[in-house]
Amino acid sequence: MLIEQTLTRLHELSLTGMAAALEEQRGVPDIQDLPFEDRFALLLERETTVRENRRRTRLLRQAKLRLPSATIEELDFRSPRGLDKSVVLRLAGCDWIHSHQVTLLTGATGTGKTFLACALGYNACRHGLSVRYFRLSRLLDEMRLARADGTYPRLLNRLLKTTLLIIDSCAASGYVEMHV
Repeated sequence: MLIEQTLTRLHELSLTGMAAALEEQRGVPDIQDLPFEDRFALLLERETTVRENRRRTRLLRQAKLRLPSATIEELDFRSPRGLDKSVVLRLAGCDWIHSHQVTLLTGATGTGKTFLACALGYNACRHGLSVRYFRLSRLLDEMRLARADGTYPRLLNRLLKTTLLIIDSCAASGYVEMHV
């Protein structure tokens, strides 16, 4: 049957989203009533969604966020931490990242700087940007080790290719830096 060959070819071409959508379309009797262009658009839409989800998952895994489930939507603006909702939402738009600006989050210990930084990092991944989270002490250890074993240029190159670098200082210092 031609459909089986088509499904095999879609998998060979790594078009798994289209293959899954085509399999689902086979089970919907009214789908035959749609014009070819509409059915094809549905297949393409599924493939696009699958690829975007795969990329977002990869970016989040590579980000190594300290709080990987922190999101902007979870922020509580009612607590007396002095968060300005309009500023946070503007930061969530990621324009500051595209403009290569540095953002410094300051505040007392326990006010949610790390949560906010991770939420902004998560949001940047949603926008398709590469992110990497480091505790300052861990980054300095990695740099020291890379210098010792000769991989320092490779580490710097990897850091330079990262769109957003989140550096979380020691808890006692009260700030988080986010470098673009």
